[in-house]
Amino acid sequence: MAIPVNGSAAGSSSPGLGAIRTAIRSLQFSQLADLLDNLELEIAASGASKPEDWPYAVHVLSHVVNHDLNSARFVWKRTAQTIKESSPELVAAWKIVQNMWTHDHAGVYKALKGFDWSEQVQPVATAISNDYSSCMLRLLSTAYSTVSVADASGFLGLSENETVTFLTQQHGWVLDPASQMLTVRPMSSVVNKKADSSQLQDLTEYVFHLEH
Repeated sequence: MAIPVNGSAAGSSSPGLGAIRTAIRSLQFSQLADLLDNLELEIAASGASKPEDWPYAVHVLSHVVNHDLNSARFVWKRTAQTIKESSPELVAAWKIVQNMWTHDHAGVYKALKGFDWSEQVQPVATAISNDYSSCMLRLLSTAYSTVSVADASGFLGLSENETVTFLTQQHGWVLDPASQMLTVRPMSSVVNKKADSSQLQDLTEYVFHLEH
């Protein structure tokens, strides 16, 4: 018997899915992936099947927002092909993972902005977009002393005019109008904050991709 998302077939509530909805509403995304993974295991152990309205796109993106692309890929792989074919939102979520995996920065922003996300998924997609932009800004501030407006625009998902305004007015970068090159002003948070090992590894991988 399937366990419905908004209640249960036998009249008892579904506390796990209630916790998932609460985590989304309260923007507690650090808990979301574990909640969904654990509930999925509980359903499988009980011999039940997932409800028709299981939040597949949220499940994939819950790992993305926690910087765990491998787990997001595994969620996709164990999702039935019929579900993939019938859920445009799940496919759109998977496109984000694919573009992040290949370091296609412009593709990531296009995938995030190019789908009309449901009310349930929108907060997670917004968090991913904001986090990704912040990560790219930290990357530019750390890996470059100068960078072209065009390249910075691609990393930040902004038009070139928006990029110049954002970086010069909000972050103190300096534009050379003749060459269209930006002189980078390192972010104080990057300079002063000691990154943990996972952050350092992520940054190293990004820089390696830029240089090869």
